[in-house]
Amino acid sequence: MNAVVRAIAALGAYVRGTVVSLGYFTRFLGLILARSGAAFKRPRLVVQQLHFLGNYSLLIILVSGLFVGFVLGLQGYYTLSRYGSEEALGVLVALSLTRELGPVVTALLFAGRAGTSLTAEIGLMKAGEQLAAMEVMAVDPIRRVVVPRFWAGIIAMPVLAAVFSMVGVLGGWVVGVLMIGVDEGAFWSQMQAGVDVFDDVLNGVIKSVVFGVAVSVIALYQGWQATPTPSGVSRATTQTVVVGSLVVLGLDFLLTALMFGN
Repeated sequence: MNAVVRAIAALGAYVRGTVVSLGYFTRFLGLILARSGAAFKRPRLVVQQLHFLGNYSLLIILVSGLFVGFVLGLQGYYTLSRYGSEEALGVLVALSLTRELGPVVTALLFAGRAGTSLTAEIGLMKAGEQLAAMEVMAVDPIRRVVVPRFWAGIIAMPVLAAVFSMVGVLGGWVVGVLMIGVDEGAFWSQMQAGVDVFDDVLNGVIKSVVFGVAVSVIALYQGWQATPTPSGVSRATTQTVVVGSLVVLGLDFLLTALMFGN
């Protein structure tokens, strides 16, 4: 009986802690949105963070997109050749990248590269009492520190996803046309005919924006709530990657079902 009571108490404590964490997270997001006017009044802060998040993530996005395009070109050709449809390689690569791989892989890489840096930066500022010092000087740390990073992440994500998809298409073209010998005219014409701007490209952009919101707010929240110790900051950084990746994959399923379910 005592074991059952302890198990029920542990389950109740876990549920209570989860609800409390969701409440803090929702309140944190509400504060960011309520104070986002500062980001538009001082765009220089957003541009600085956009450079930090986007430019420093560009190399891994370019390299990853290129090799993903290589793999898509190879695997797509081997699959399509079974049915005599090698000319459709271009549309296969483009749809795979614009609909799914571009937004999703970019978001995962963004969570691992930029998200962890956001969490570590906010966590170290908290550990060094810089956020507390801002409050003493009557400077709102959410308006000055968090909001510019939040909007920079939202802006950077679709741009990086577009770069990823573009480089991936070029990688598929290199493998399919230059290395394997697929007809170049058929590669591009099939792609142009099969990819719709609104149904495919725009939906991919919407996905990347949603992923940008999710990853940015998770990374900032983990840093904001981190225990101000080295182990606490490292734990928060790890949580950013784990939680951000799982949320991205879950949102991808929901968005795909809504966008392409009919």
